[in-house]
Amino acid sequence: MTTLAAAGGIGEALAEIASALRTPVLVLALLVLLIGAVETGRFITELWSRSRAGRGSLRVLVQQVLADPGQAAAIARRAPSSFAADALVQIAAATLARDSAGIEYALADYELAVERRLERTRILVRAGPALGLMGTLIPLAPGLAALGHGDVATLATDLRTAFAATTIGLLVGTVAFALTLTRTRLYTEDLTALERATGHAPLAQVRA
Repeated sequence: MTTLAAAGGIGEALAEIASALRTPVLVLALLVLLIGAVETGRFITELWSRSRAGRGSLRVLVQQVLADPGQAAAIARRAPSSFAADALVQIAAATLARDSAGIEYALADYELAVERRLERTRILVRAGPALGLMGTLIPLAPGLAALGHGDVATLATDLRTAFAATTIGLLVGTVAFALTLTRTRLYTEDLTALERATGHAPLAQVRA
């Protein structure tokens, strides 16, 4: 009897904790949706910039920087991304200083910048569905409890919240996964262009 009472007390405590998490989880679900929308907007802007520059434009830019390092700042403005622009400026500085190691550092810094950019959507790939699942399960308990008392209206409201959380979580995870895969391919192509144009051996490739 004592064991059953203890188990019931623990279950009640867990139920209270889950109930307290309802609002924070739903707020976080809306936050990841907002972050996903921002990342999608940035990606569309970047794609537009790349389409205007044309395929293989980064290699041409690197060659221009190597030929005329003094114009690196102006040339870097046409780079497909901000970290590619930074890499071009660093490569130009290393070329002027005749520092081969400086070019390697520029490529390494580029890889680190790419990893930081990809981490944003990698987190969303996991966080979106996880928050969606939590947002689905948490409202079900009070909804089922309300059903036991014949309160169908409360159950309908809780189910609506649960299904909305599921939809948002899956949407964020799917979009973030697509962004991560596409960005990984684009940034890997850019890294390869930088390596070949500067004549350096390939570094560790960007991982999805």
